[in-house]
Amino acid sequence: MEGNWLIVDRDLNEREGLKWWLRTSSIPVTNIHLASSYQEFVVIFEQEIPDVVVMELDMIGREDWSSFRELIQIYDPTLVLTSAEATFEKARLAIDMQALDLMIKPFSTTKVNSAFQKASRSIGRKKNAIGANHPNSYKDLSYEALFISQPSLVEDYHIAAFKTENAETIGTLSSFLSEFPFKDLHGVFALSELVVLLFQESCPNITEQCQKAMRRWDEEFSEPLAIVVYTGKNPAVTLNQKYLQTQKMLEFTYYQGYKQVVEFEYSPDWVHMDPFLTPPEQRTWIDMLTNFDLEKIKKWLYDEFLQLQNPYPDPGLVRIRLTSILAQIRRYMQTFNLDDQSLYEREYRYIFNSILYDTVLYRTVQNLILFIQKIFIGAEASSRNFKQDPIERGISYMEANFSNTNFRLEDVAHYVDRNPSYFSHLLISKTGKGFTEVLAGIRMKEAKRLLIETRKPVKEIAYLVGYQNTNYFSRIFKETSGMSPREFRLNKAENLNSDKEQAEN
Repeated sequence: MEGNWLIVDRDLNEREGLKWWLRTSSIPVTNIHLASSYQEFVVIFEQEIPDVVVMELDMIGREDWSSFRELIQIYDPTLVLTSAEATFEKARLAIDMQALDLMIKPFSTTKVNSAFQKASRSIGRKKNAIGANHPNSYKDLSYEALFISQPSLVEDYHIAAFKTENAETIGTLSSFLSEFPFKDLHGVFALSELVVLLFQESCPNITEQCQKAMRRWDEEFSEPLAIVVYTGKNPAVTLNQKYLQTQKMLEFTYYQGYKQVVEFEYSPDWVHMDPFLTPPEQRTWIDMLTNFDLEKIKKWLYDEFLQLQNPYPDPGLVRIRLTSILAQIRRYMQTFNLDDQSLYEREYRYIFNSILYDTVLYRTVQNLILFIQKIFIGAEASSRNFKQDPIERGISYMEANFSNTNFRLEDVAHYVDRNPSYFSHLLISKTGKGFTEVLAGIRMKEAKRLLIETRKPVKEIAYLVGYQNTNYFSRIFKETSGMSPREFRLNKAENLNSDKEQAEN
């Protein structure tokens, strides 16, 4: 949107420099006027009524503030202020005048470009607001068409969705896209976490236009941006369905990152993955943590999460799998009493939130590796300065080796460097249970998981959890659970079906 600009500065070089920068930029400008004094500013302002005023704050005397404020309030130009003093008082005055920006001298090219681009978009917003009669619609299309399927609506257009990593910048992104000179654009719809653009189906270069917009965005802002373009041509697909597929494609930024434009004709389905660590994987993690093997942990995490390719698993399942790993790390922390130290507890909460909410998988994996590195440092310090809890270490060892059918109390006692009788006494004192009961509890927990999540026969499950005799396993299972393994599996299946029917009704 072209605009009429007025640059006011006492320094000739500053005035001419800002004028040159504005002229050579991509910002559309009608006229650029210059003023070297406040009196000259008033004369030119009243004659030209500029859309944008770039004003040196320091040249407005105390006696001129009242008239300056009155002019700005009456004509409401977009105001960009400059100053040689980076003080709170100057910032307060800029806020008081509702200035769009305050640039501190000496100017940087990045700051000038950003301020001028914001001013240009501000002109467009003001002019659009004057002629806008329906703020929630565009031409013949409303927001409802995105969220409610309307088969009768002729939908001969493609969708492009823009998403920033920080949802707080969506307003800025919406303004930017509204002012960008797209061709064959049908509408711009700002939502809470993304901005949707509709293009005429006849538009031949949507992806190229989006790439240009991304480059321009990168020049002005440092916020990462992801764009997906839906180019499917199935006339039976409604706008709502196109929007849902486009929204799903944006989730692929979790794997692929930002700063790219992805074009697609259909959204692929997620593939299934087991979100929980298997017993062998649990043992692998316990061994890696016990041996402080950071390099092996890095390789495991890279192979597991950073080598994924399309079709990808549902990001939700990946997050659950990461929390399963974090659970192993949590027990390791307890072994060295690190969970009692506020520093490590804060780090743990941080990585937990990173797993749940980080928008890029690579960053989460890197955060997890850094966290484990810190935990190793704490564990080594704990080993030197504090006596480790033999019961926690013993239980961790039991959880890693419960599938061994010949597993004995002596094995655990030897691992924690304690006499078997003394370790048994400590175990009963702390848990209220003896070795056999604790081991059975660990085995039964895993047996229940296998009965629910797999179709493995009871005989195989008995062997996997450390029992050679299936009948003995079934007897122990019934004593602890109140039902046989088969009854337990059938009961869980019936409850699952019942819950599913209730959800459908």
